[in-house]
Amino acid sequence: MNVDAAEIYILDKLTKNLSPTLFYHGPHHTVEVTEAALKIAEAEGITDEESLILLKTAALYHDIGFITTYRSHEEEGCRIARLTLPTFGYDAPQIEKVCGMVMATKIPQTPHTHLERIIADADLDYLGGVNFWSVADSLYNELREREMVTDIQAWNRIQVSFLTAHAYWTPSAQAGRNPGKQAVLDELKEIVKTY
Repeated sequence: MNVDAAEIYILDKLTKNLSPTLFYHGPHHTVEVTEAALKIAEAEGITDEESLILLKTAALYHDIGFITTYRSHEEEGCRIARLTLPTFGYDAPQIEKVCGMVMATKIPQTPHTHLERIIADADLDYLGGVNFWSVADSLYNELREREMVTDIQAWNRIQVSFLTAHAYWTPSAQAGRNPGKQAVLDELKEIVKTY
């Protein structure tokens, strides 16, 4: 498995083909999720090389479907993975593990394996991070561009509902991100009270 070549291919595709109005789901998000996934994997005690390569591959591919579609981009990402990963030396069982992880990022998340739980947490790592507000603002602008949210008040109500329902899957993400996520949720609830 040549994950380095796959990474060059994916980042080039994302950079050249993603809509410039994907303010949140840009190439930077793929890089951040990849870094978060590997960090969580380390905290979760994942050490075998194949698992780490498959996890990194899934993180790189998890949003590639955005180059052709906004909705159901995870399924499109799996289609692209199945087409391209054999050229990077991945076999069918490895590709299916990658696709399982890509699908684990679909909202609502339903991860089944440890690696799927790790990537699900990595994809929403920002919810408990120090950069929550700037990242959430980029997602708001992306959704507003697509007329999927009407205004900031509606968006903040959506965020309260989403954060209230969301739970991290791995013990390390729970320990590392729940306090920050709770602080943001409390702040958002106070903001929504003023509407």
